[in-house]
Amino acid sequence: MTPRSHWWIVAGLAVALSAAHAGDKVYRWVDKDGRVHYGDRPPANATPMKVREIPVPVEPSAIARLRVEPGNGEYLVHADNTLAGPIEVLLGFARSSNVRGDPPLPARATVPARGSALVARLRAQDPGRTGNFELSLRGVPGDPSARPQDVEYLLPLRQSHARIDQGFGGRFSHTDEQNRHALDFAADIGTTVLAARAGTVMQVESDFSKAGLKQERYGGRANFVRILHDDGSMAIYAHLKADGALVRVGQRVTSGQQIGLSGNTGFTTGPHLHFAVQVNRGMRLVSIPFRMRGVRMTP
Repeated sequence: MTPRSHWWIVAGLAVALSAAHAGDKVYRWVDKDGRVHYGDRPPANATPMKVREIPVPVEPSAIARLRVEPGNGEYLVHADNTLAGPIEVLLGFARSSNVRGDPPLPARATVPARGSALVARLRAQDPGRTGNFELSLRGVPGDPSARPQDVEYLLPLRQSHARIDQGFGGRFSHTDEQNRHALDFAADIGTTVLAARAGTVMQVESDFSKAGLKQERYGGRANFVRILHDDGSMAIYAHLKADGALVRVGQRVTSGQQIGLSGNTGFTTGPHLHFAVQVNRGMRLVSIPFRMRGVRMTP
């Protein structure tokens, strides 16, 4: 399963929502005097035997941040894009009283890579009365105007043979729009993952470490790399091992370049690499058919 899009809520008139807390590690170590310390990075002067890494529960990172600023008798609502590629956002009222949007909500906007967009202006319907509101913001990766080209992709694994455990339309987890045209390649943990096509690293998640079959718990918690292609389509390489992403957001990669290490994270039955090519079809992340060298596709 691929990562889910996210909803963000802002309460009140002028409170901006921050990003979801990204995962991290905490280190515990004992110094030469026997004192215990904690920090977000291991000390340079401690021996490895005295340092213990403590896992911290994580949530998927935000792809968009909601920012509300006061204006001249109005509030300006911005969406800030955290990704190195375009996203589309949908702004709506979760609750409102005596407030109207310009344009009327719900309103959509396309936000450029690591950029911002003014989505709406909020004003009181009756200036003589108090107003209040709550906003919801949903973000989906990709530009809805993208027009993908017919391209032959390379095998995304550095191994001589690739066994497909689940193909297009697989009944276990390839039944929704995001995953219908996806391939699950059998791959041992630590297998080298290659870029099947050149592009820009748009999004990376690498802090998750667990896997399971409870979708409500593990869905959306797979490590992955999302690569944006020049035609606006996006390839996703999912279920990477913890810290298995070997590229950074914004990095340009070439076809066949090593980008990560396969693993077993998120909603999965076992170690494998989930690969799909996706486009945004108007606030809907959709997987599309693709051709891959040396692999015969069957519905």
